Amino acid sequence: MTVRPKETVVPFIIEAEGTGVAQDLRVPDSPHRFSTDAYPAFGGQDAAPSPLFYALGSLSSCNQVTAQLVAKDLGITLGKLSFRVQGDLDTAVLVGGADGNANFDRVEVTAEIETDATPEQFAQLESEVDRRCPVSQLFRRSGTEFVTNWTQVPASVDA
Repeated sequence: MTVRPKETVVPFIIEAEGTGVAQDLRVPDSPHRFSTDAYPAFGGQDAAPSPLFYALGSLSSCNQVTAQLVAKDLGITLGKLSFRVQGDLDTAVLVGGADGNANFDRVEVTAEIETDATPEQFAQLESEVDRRCPVSQLFRRSGTEFVTNWTQVPASVDA
């Protein structure tokens, strides 16, 4: 019997090479390339964003993609989306080797979303994005304190 993957599963693949703490990453069969490095305190040259910045950036951009999908389902329009993501990391485990979890202690997503949604639709948008966003779920399920603060901004009216 041959087991076939679900039709809804999409594989995401990254290939990477590096020396020291710097790494060059690529998406196979694609022009997409990016690099990571670390702060000098962690042994790097700070020549590229830290992997931790990419993790937080992934959270922000995944929230935006998911918001567009949810907005379509709700029949609402989104304009400009602005995010600020802060991750608080105690480096005692990462750098010092202390016992515990090397994860962020707390991550906060603050968003201003321009939309024509009713207050009820906006609450549903925020709730559904949190539930459906794969990167939000990675943070939530990791045990990190995960906080979201979304604010609705009225949609601009074209003159």
